[in-house]
Amino acid sequence: MSQNDRDYSEKRDYIRMRLEAPVTLNHDGKEIPALCLDLSSTGMQLEADSAVKMGDRVRVHIASDHNELRGLDAEAEVMRVGVLEDGRQSLGLAIISMS
Repeated sequence: MSQNDRDYSEKRDYIRMRLEAPVTLNHDGKEIPALCLDLSSTGMQLEADSAVKMGDRVRVHIASDHNELRGLDAEAEVMRVGVLEDGRQSLGLAIISMS
């Protein structure tokens, strides 16, 4: 197995949780409403009306509906950017840190 095959295989070892939850994307001092489509321990996929580029660092906040839980704050790097038919972006993010 080549290193690339192994890297891809290891990426798929993490369980992806489908969310479809509203999130706030912070980029260049702007708060941008976004939709988190899925989340794993190493990354997430978002859709947003944004203008980020591959390699940009962003912060993502997923609010909690429960008073006992703070929600999730993550610093992430943009690893993939796609343009949707409506002009919004589909973003693949690698999580750098969570709090």
